[in-house]
Formats: sequence, structure tokens, C-alpha cells
Amino acid sequence: MSNSLPMKRLSCLLLIFFSALSYAQNPQTLVSEDDFPTLIERIMDRRDSLKNDGYKIRKIRSHINLEFAGSANAYFTDGKFDEMSFKMNRVRLEIYGRLNAHLSYHFRQSFNKYSNPYSLDNMSSSIEYANIKWHQSDIFDLVAGKQYLAVGGYEGYVNGLNVREFSEFNNHFEIYQAGLKGVVRVTPDHYLTLQVTNNRNSTDDNVYIYGLPEGVEPTKVPLLATLNWNGWFADKTLHLMYSASVGQLAKGKNVYHFMCGNIYKNGPVLAYLDVLYSRSALDCQQRITSLQGHSGSAVTAQNTQYLTFIANVDYQFHPKWNGYLKGVYETAGVYQTNGFFAKGRYVTSWNAQACLEWFPFSEDKGFKVFAHYVYKGHELSDKAIALGAVKPHTQRISVGIQYIIPVL
Repeated sequence: MSNSLPMKRLSCLLLIFFSALSYAQNPQTLVSEDDFPTLIERIMDRRDSLKNDGYKIRKIRSHINLEFAGSANAYFTDGKFDEMSFKMNRVRLEIYGRLNAHLSYHFRQSFNKYSNPYSLDNMSSSIEYANIKWHQSDIFDLVAGKQYLAVGGYEGYVNGLNVREFSEFNNHFEIYQAGLKGVVRVTPDHYLTLQVTNNRNSTDDNVYIYGLPEGVEPTKVPLLATLNWNGWFADKTLHLMYSASVGQLAKGKNVYHFMCGNIYKNGPVLAYLDVLYSRSALDCQQRITSLQGHSGSAVTAQNTQYLTFIANVDYQFHPKWNGYLKGVYETAGVYQTNGFFAKGRYVTSWNAQACLEWFPFSEDKGFKVFAHYVYKGHELSDKAIALGAVKPHTQRISVGIQYIIPVL
């Protein structure tokens, strides 16, 4: 028996080695054709039937995807050409699956974000999902770990690969947080979600570029509570996502989010209208704070509010062609005077986008070629100009590819 275990290990290593050689000569051995299992699936099925010291090796149902999106980009400022360069917009690894009928898991890491661990959740900022879900019944689910905030709005909810340019609101909103979420299916078409998560990943000094304002004490409970409702109507062609959130940023300083997404999907048409509103005793998005010039007197703004409208229409007019138009209108202001931040509106922003997508392979919708144009404009109020703010109009033309590789 003492020699059999090393021999088994050696045999296993030889199997993997020659399998790799076979793949190098014929990559199709890892690609599923018709109903034939892939090489990996065959190995897993075989291992599932073996026994190791009397214990059956359990087969875990898993999916592994590699997600890529890259483009060549031409940048313009106020109509003048700045530069042209290549950029990898998204590179992500996603692993998800089921352990059994009641437990499932989801992990996703982005390679376009800093990988330094944040201090609050003790997790790399590049990790978006790291959670496990307990499917207690057809009525109730419980999710624990790092997860998507259960807020309304389709732009933040949809796979980021399909968003060429986010709104200013979602660009400055930390949508992935560690916490706990319970989902109740009131009816097959109506879900209620209660979620409690961190309201930030890092320390106050990292969140607020000028730190907490003088006299403001840190909170001992940096949490965010969210109540979310999802409803489907008209044979599920209309999907509504509405949410309200409240959290404490510092002692006596709260934040409130009210967001809604209205999605219509019928055949080749996908359209949505998002309305996003945030009212915060501290400028956690830092969009008004960052308007200040480079002076030694800069401080974190307080009593800020942000309102965003997003409208998007997708139309797949051919099995291999899809196009969409998108418009965003946003305002940023102060609802109560504090320090040298007077009450009123500071910035009005808008962007217009047009995109054409081509699917060269009808059988593989994970691969697409796209051409995209975005125009972003900003209007500064006198209050913002007095702070030394500068926000020019910008444009970008991009041509690129997107591919989701189903590794397993």
C-alpha cells in the first residue's frame, strides 16, 4: 500500500501532462461539440465515480468565465484631438456554481482595479463578488459575503461589460460591498430584499480626499441598510426595480439613496429609464469636493445631493447586429450651506452615446465587435467657478472587441 499512493499520483500527473500535450495539438478537446462532454467535464465525471480512502469525491457544478473588453480610443477635449491609444476596458475572472440544491457561490475579480486590500472588509478592492447563497426554499434566499448592493437602477445592475460609459453617479458609487442579504419572493413576480452591508470599503481618510471635516467624529457603525422591491408585469416584459437606502457616514451624518429602474424588454427591444438620487451629510461621492482648486484650504463638502436620469434604447435589428442610443442628465448641488459651500446647484452634466455592435458568429453571442461614440458636457455654476472648478467638454470614439470565454 505504501507504494501504491505515489504510483497513483505519478499516473495522475502523467495523465494531466499528456492531456495538455493533446490540447496543444488539438484545442478542440476542451470545446464541447453537440452533446459530447469537454475533456474537463469527462475528468470531473470520472473523479466523481472514484473513491479516496472510502470517501466519494463530490462533483461541484461550476462555471468559469473569462471576460475581456478592449478598444482603440481617440480622445478629444472641447473638439480638439488629444491622443489615441489602446485600452483594456474590462478583464475579469468569474466563477460561480452550486454546491448542492441549497448552496451556491459567486466569485468575480476585476483585473482593472487596484488589488491592495482595503482595511474595512479585509478584501482586495479588485474583488467584486465573494459570497455564498443559501436557497432555503422557493420563498427565501440568504446571501452572505461581498455582493452587489440591492439598489434600483439598471445601468449599475447590468453586466459592466455591456456598459461602454457609466453615468457620473455610478462612476462614483461603490456598488460592491460586504454584508448580508435576505430575499423574500412574495409572489413569483414580486421580490422584496432587505440588505445590510458596509457603506464603504476603506477608511475615512481614503474615502474623503481631504479627510473628515473639522469637528466631525467617525462613525462606529459604517453600515448601509437597503430595502428593495422587484416586480414584473405584462408577461414579464416590464421590470421595475425600486429601492431606498440609509446609512451612517460619521457620527450624526447620514446618507440616503432613492433609486429606481424601469426596464422594458420585448423581443429585439431593450429600453430602460433609471432615476437615481442621493442625499448625503458628507460628500461621499466627492464630486463637489473635487471641484475645489489646489489650495491648502480645501475641505470635504457637506450636505450634498446628486440627481441622475438615464435613458437607453437597444434594438437588435438583425441576428448579427445591435445598436443603442443612450442619454444621461445629471445635477450636483448643496442643499444646505456649510463653510464656503453655499446652497444651490454646482454642476449640470450630460452625456450622449451611440453604439453599433456586430456579432460575427451567430452561435456565439459572447463575442462582439463594437464602435462607440460618447460626448460628455458640463455646465458649471458661478458657485463652482468660485471654487476654481474646471470641467471641459470631452468626446471619445472607440472601436473594440468584447469576448466572454466560457472556460468551464
